[in-house]
Amino acid sequence: MKQYLDSGLRNGGNLLKDWLIISKWWGWLPLGAGALAGVALPPLGWPWLLWIALLPLWRFGPRGGALWGAAAVLVSHRWLLALHPLTWLGVPAVLSLPLVLLLLLICAAAAALLVALWCGLLQWLGPSRLSSACFAALLWGLTEVLLAKGPLFWLGLGAAALPGDRPLAGLAAFGGAGLVAAVQLLISWLLWRGAWPLLLFVVLTAHGLGAAALALNSDVGSSQKLQLEVVQPALPTREKFEWQQQQQQRQLLEQGFRQAERDGSVAVLLPEGALLEADKPEEAKTELEIGLLSGGFRREGLEDRSSLLWFPAGAATAQNWLDKHRLVPLGEWVPGGEWLQWSGLSAVGGLQPGAASRLLVLPEPIGRLAAAICYEISDGEALVRATSLGAEWLLTVANLDPYPMQLQKQFISLAQLRAIETGRWLVSVANTGPTAAVDPSGGVMEVLPSQKAGIGSIKIERISKQTLYARFTEKPLLILLVISSLCCLRSNKSLRSDPL
Repeated sequence: MKQYLDSGLRNGGNLLKDWLIISKWWGWLPLGAGALAGVALPPLGWPWLLWIALLPLWRFGPRGGALWGAAAVLVSHRWLLALHPLTWLGVPAVLSLPLVLLLLLICAAAAALLVALWCGLLQWLGPSRLSSACFAALLWGLTEVLLAKGPLFWLGLGAAALPGDRPLAGLAAFGGAGLVAAVQLLISWLLWRGAWPLLLFVVLTAHGLGAAALALNSDVGSSQKLQLEVVQPALPTREKFEWQQQQQQRQLLEQGFRQAERDGSVAVLLPEGALLEADKPEEAKTELEIGLLSGGFRREGLEDRSSLLWFPAGAATAQNWLDKHRLVPLGEWVPGGEWLQWSGLSAVGGLQPGAASRLLVLPEPIGRLAAAICYEISDGEALVRATSLGAEWLLTVANLDPYPMQLQKQFISLAQLRAIETGRWLVSVANTGPTAAVDPSGGVMEVLPSQKAGIGSIKIERISKQTLYARFTEKPLLILLVISSLCCLRSNKSLRSDPL
């Protein structure tokens, strides 16, 4: 350690570099910076705090990066602990807490591995070069988009701008969450390098372009109004299959149909898993010109599916549906369950995924919509592909009980990001919340308070124009990644840094 102190005194001025090197002996800096990043993510959503938390990553080697990634996930995903107890899923009480802790640790370990690999690659490229910084930032952003299609990713740097900095999040209309993540990493690199004029230019330009994108999203032009009635049952998940709880939901649904008739709504919406089978409840079998769009379960052959079910006015069975594609680990899907017969861990006996497309085409006046069932809200690319195929509004149905408010706020931040990316109105209907509407610029209009049963009316617009992200998806980012990689390869020599 003495040689690093002497070096710092001789070189003078470069205190940050020597502070980072010294602190590796204590090991607290990677953990502290990662924890700060976890705090900066939604529900707080302060990107300027995230930029500070990202600073040390440009000096960390694989070990420091691993500690940083693990700490960030342990803080940002601590809501997973609310899964305990898992006895309602058939897990023995003695195994419940260890299993929940194991799930959180698996997520942290996955993050540790990925950030370690990223830091190792960055140090090999030489973090001081702009081409290396651009390549690393773009690689991170695109990796988040790719991970969102797998079972272990929930949210990352792409969501960090919400709810605290909506103009910065507006960049998602140009390049999705991957662009937002890459820009924030680049800002942190400029801050690390002390390139103040360029840093100021990038920050102001990013916010200016983001604000312009939000203004363009708000200017919807000609559109068609759509009024919907939403029902929030607020049933405890551990008790929702009990007869008394189901009766309570049926009574609330009946009230919802009566309220929909008074409000002039064209359909009633229910959250994820509200119906146990693809048959319409008796109280919903009315002659009113009101349809029912509800989360529920259906069987296809010997397979059970979690689905979004459409019942036209007067229909007794579902006439159209969209099956959940991205299943939740443990709750709906267990690795090897089909061979090891572990599917009994799920309260519904094990689920199978549906098709990847999130487009659901319904009769007028509902029209074409892009739907996400709970966990699928994190996959923005799937929803934007559905809008490019003609979806005119977004719908998310979820059941976030027994998780705490932290997860609900993260969910609504992701809903804001999805609305901005697609330039569409988004309706969120959840068992305990959030039940809200999000406009194309990311503005949130809460319809019902969380954790309370209720009925509300939502009026949105069906929009047909496309954002730049909907037209080109990740293609521009991939092109920039290739260009930056070529710039790295053409460098005559690589600047090397001692890994932390």
